[in-house]
Amino acid sequence: MQRARRGFINYLRIECGLLPATIEAYARDLEHLMIELNEQGISAPTATTPEALIGHVRTMSSERGYNASTISRHLATIKVFFRWMLATGQIDDNPADYLDQPTKWKRLPGVLTPSQVRKLLEAPQAPEKPTKGMPPLWMRDRAILELMYASGLRASEVGQIGLIDIMEKIGVVRVLGKGDKQRLVPMGKPAQRALERYLKECRPMLITAERAAERRDKGKLFLSRTGKPIERVRVWQIVKHWAKRAGLPKTYPHMLRHSFATHLLAGGADLRIVQELLGHSDITTTQIYTHVDRSSLHKTVRTLHPRG
Repeated sequence: MQRARRGFINYLRIECGLLPATIEAYARDLEHLMIELNEQGISAPTATTPEALIGHVRTMSSERGYNASTISRHLATIKVFFRWMLATGQIDDNPADYLDQPTKWKRLPGVLTPSQVRKLLEAPQAPEKPTKGMPPLWMRDRAILELMYASGLRASEVGQIGLIDIMEKIGVVRVLGKGDKQRLVPMGKPAQRALERYLKECRPMLITAERAAERRDKGKLFLSRTGKPIERVRVWQIVKHWAKRAGLPKTYPHMLRHSFATHLLAGGADLRIVQELLGHSDITTTQIYTHVDRSSLHKTVRTLHPRG
């Protein structure tokens, strides 16, 4: 089973050309599946039964408490995996054919208010007693938060931005999104100022002469303390850390992206423009943000309705 898993991951990487984050999600889902199958004494693809897969799905819902969206992603992974094994002749029958997708509902995304966003963006500050010789990582963190909100970035996109993707003269950043789809998004003056300071005062300290010779930074914009491109997990930690310092509960990276879209629409931006800025291929994905902020709708009714 593990050999089949490795072959499938190589197929996704080499033949499908999926992004590392997508491949990682597939690998993680399959690892969870195989742990449960092993507990049932199933170690070979041909021994996998529809009942075993159905039991796995029930466990995700009843014991782990996964929501419908997460379960749907797991199911998609399982279906693609067993479809690939059938196509490559590793199994004669596809046990995943019996799995049905759970009903998916639209969950309104969590959104920060403009004042909460301001608190979060202003949270990174120089420590009262900075350590001599240590890079001012708070400048990097401030630049990351500013850019995520200004340009609607996903956490996975932050580490992919290269130095050549920052177009300072026109105030635009080039972003590589899902499916290797590129988009150009304005940065805004505050984000540009934060980036300029980070590039001038922090990033050079993260690249010593030794690291520069090794090219550990790989030309990426945001770097870790060790001079390597920052990872998605670290972006999560940065957002959670400064949100806690700002007194904001239950804040995660995607909330900045949700807030970016919601605040644009509340300010009168066209839905198609927001779709383009977010990199959504389907406008129905963007439409969920029209249900988040009702302030403009209420204002319109009060102003224009004869009995408002």
